[in-house]
Amino acid sequence: MLVDPNHPFFRPLWVRVLSVLLPLLWAGVEASTGAIFWAILFGAAGIYLFVALFVNRREGGGS
Repeated sequence: MLVDPNHPFFRPLWVRVLSVLLPLLWAGVEASTGAIFWAILFGAAGIYLFVALFVNRREGGGS
């Protein structure tokens, strides 16, 4: 996995939310300027982070 969802950095909810929202928002900016390649790349990164940090994350931390 590219991101360790149980790392202490990702413990606060606001960090996880920003980690997902920022790439998705930037994908929207790129799409609005016509840079489809970058929009897809940042959109995929945001979706990956959502799955890693919210769907597959185990509560309680640890490694």
